[in-house]
Amino acid sequence: MSASQSAPPIAFSTLAFPDASLATATSLGRSWGYDGVELRLVDGQLVDPAMPARDRAAVKRTVAAASLPIVAVDSSIRLTDNDPSPELASFLELANDWESPLVRVFGGALPDSDPDRKSRLAAAARVLEASIPLAERLGVAIGVETHDSFSASSVVAELLAMVPSGAVGAVWDSHHPYRMRQRPAEVWSDLGQRTLLAQVKDARRDAARADGWQLVLLGEGEIPVREMLQLLIAGGYPGWISVEWEKRWHPEIEEPEVALPQHLSVLRRWLSEMEAGA
Repeated sequence: MSASQSAPPIAFSTLAFPDASLATATSLGRSWGYDGVELRLVDGQLVDPAMPARDRAAVKRTVAAASLPIVAVDSSIRLTDNDPSPELASFLELANDWESPLVRVFGGALPDSDPDRKSRLAAAARVLEASIPLAERLGVAIGVETHDSFSASSVVAELLAMVPSGAVGAVWDSHHPYRMRQRPAEVWSDLGQRTLLAQVKDARRDAARADGWQLVLLGEGEIPVREMLQLLIAGGYPGWISVEWEKRWHPEIEEPEVALPQHLSVLRRWLSEMEAGA
């Protein structure tokens, strides 16, 4: 990290708080020293762009009270589903209301074989292209996460190459590309400057689990998060690092009161060591 560079700001996802109010989640996150928040849950429920104006305003006031910018609004949109454009437009409007620069989407499912795969990928690209004018007008970008059939960064890059706009980019989740046997250098080569958000989590293989992986505290697994951070910093990544502790989906993992302070402490130590070694 050069003298002119500062360490990336660190946010947390409300996915860590399935049983807490947004006020509690953001107050705790701020007290632990986080710089921002990624909204996936609001008061324990998935973000709903159809929420009434008064509820939207309440969310904005709650987050502002904790002095935490909303770094991303996370949807469940899958671009390969039938006509997700209206929902995507609603999320872009919602993110704009909350002064967030990013809406996270998933790519969705892709067939294994051509020509069906190419057709589905092209349809996903058309959804993104159709959303660009609104995204640009609102100043909200769309980030396609390395997830589901797009877990490999090469697939996300294939889609992004079809939509050459600064309003569309990638959300690099540390876990899923590694599951696809990709090292961070390959992911950075694929996504590079189109990376809009970096989500970090750690895990280790566990054959007893249905998906073959157990989420663990940062540094206790095998996901090369530190290597990921080094590449982001060396590449001049200007965005956020967001801790995605998936307590909502994996209730057996540690409570947020344990996991989130631990992640922040480890991330800050690693970033400090990188700065000292630059």
